[in-house]
Amino acid sequence: MSSLWLWMLGGLGLIGLLYWLGPVNRIGPHPYYAGQGFEVIAHGAGQGLRPKNTLEAAQFSATLGADAIELDIHATSEGILVVRHDDTVDATTNGSGQIRLLTLEELKRLDAGYWHSQGEAYPFREQGIRIPALEELFTALPDARFLIEIKPDSERIAGDLCALINQFGLQSQVMVASFHDKALKAFRQTCPQVASAMTKSEITWFVLLDKIGLSHLLPVHGLAMQVPVHSGAIDVVTPSLVKAAHRRGIRVQVWTINETDEMAELIEIGVDGIVTDFPDRLIRLKGRVSG
Repeated sequence: MSSLWLWMLGGLGLIGLLYWLGPVNRIGPHPYYAGQGFEVIAHGAGQGLRPKNTLEAAQFSATLGADAIELDIHATSEGILVVRHDDTVDATTNGSGQIRLLTLEELKRLDAGYWHSQGEAYPFREQGIRIPALEELFTALPDARFLIEIKPDSERIAGDLCALINQFGLQSQVMVASFHDKALKAFRQTCPQVASAMTKSEITWFVLLDKIGLSHLLPVHGLAMQVPVHSGAIDVVTPSLVKAAHRRGIRVQVWTINETDEMAELIEIGVDGIVTDFPDRLIRLKGRVSG
């Protein structure tokens, strides 16, 4: 037998061995998910119903019965954490400028409901809706569960977020996510008692390895993965991915889904949560499915 065939047989044997190995690690239970089933997650605090990332949106979604309020944070020039998606105020307010260069007082002068449209109307203009500091939401909604995304790639913001969560005693009510590995890893190190999501690189490798049946070899550290249904030509959310994640104790939360037919399909394959601009739609669907 030629050496090439020996190498090929050896390679196949190694792949077979890797396939049958047990998972490298498994994520244990966390108080954030105690008693929690499928989750309705209000994207941007419920940005399809009220101006995005505002206290008014968060309160409305909580009143509807959303299971978690998803929001994004930046820091002002004096280091105060505020709830906002973009690094500028241009897209949602009647002002302009970078958040990191503005004070909280300057941000509070802006109309955060200015560009929220419903049809051709702008019903939330001049209604006193302002950019909130994160502590305002923590104060107003002490019983809520939050999914907070750190937008800047900042270790300092990660530390400040940890301090604020501890200050309000919300260690069991917050999950932290970020597209920036450095910021999220810094948060995990500073605040290990608080739930964190998988990093972008962890998710990418998990999805790719799942395609060849080897995701069990990847060490994982987050309690959940927030993923789109597709990424380019890659089908991300599949029954195989959901099953592989569940074997590791990881929850699968899909963003951003606003059509009820797609919501129903995802619920059918067993995802653990859906991030939506319209939590009212998903809440009604969830009631029909469970009923």
